[in-house]
Amino acid sequence: MIVLGLTGSIGMGKSTTTAMFAEEGALVWNADDAVHRLYARGGAAVAQVGEAFPGVVVDGAVDRTRLADALGRDEAAFGTLEAIVHPLVIQGRLADLAEAETRGTRLAVLDIPLLFETGGDAAVDAVVVVTAPAEVQAARVLARPGMTLKRFEAILARQTPDAEKRRRADFVIDTGEGLDAARARVREIVGMVLSAGWTSRRRTLSKSVEQPH
Repeated sequence: MIVLGLTGSIGMGKSTTTAMFAEEGALVWNADDAVHRLYARGGAAVAQVGEAFPGVVVDGAVDRTRLADALGRDEAAFGTLEAIVHPLVIQGRLADLAEAETRGTRLAVLDIPLLFETGGDAAVDAVVVVTAPAEVQAARVLARPGMTLKRFEAILARQTPDAEKRRRADFVIDTGEGLDAARARVREIVGMVLSAGWTSRRRTLSKSVEQPH
């Protein structure tokens, strides 16, 4: 099974691009969805997050609004939260990939916004970076309900710059060129990585499963 790590900064079109990979038959694993499950009632992260951030657990689940408020009051809080959540996300991801491989899945795409920031690029066969011109990105993000320029800038400050992401990518998809161009690029990438002659310059899935760091 080939595993692609898909990432990109906020507003670059990751969700749209991920859906295109799904249309081409890829199994999609979404990091944000995994975190939602960890925060839900009975989720594996609820007790630890509640202990680290008193008052954020409501009715047995992590209240994301309260958690966001707690994170906004303490610059070191993000590190604390990541230390709790990141290992649990990795554990779940590896289990899901192992199950998919036993089912004979040929291509899996991991939608991980902080792929480089968390070192996840070391455990995939290739990295796909979704990008767009800065002005397109800003227009998309600032059009979201409740978004402000200050919040947008704070999010960008926690993410690897787009230029660095593109430099470290194996494949780049520019959503600023339109949906048809993006879809064509997705099809090109799928055909390439599933071809008999393609080889990864990164770690193989078997190694990443054996070493769940």
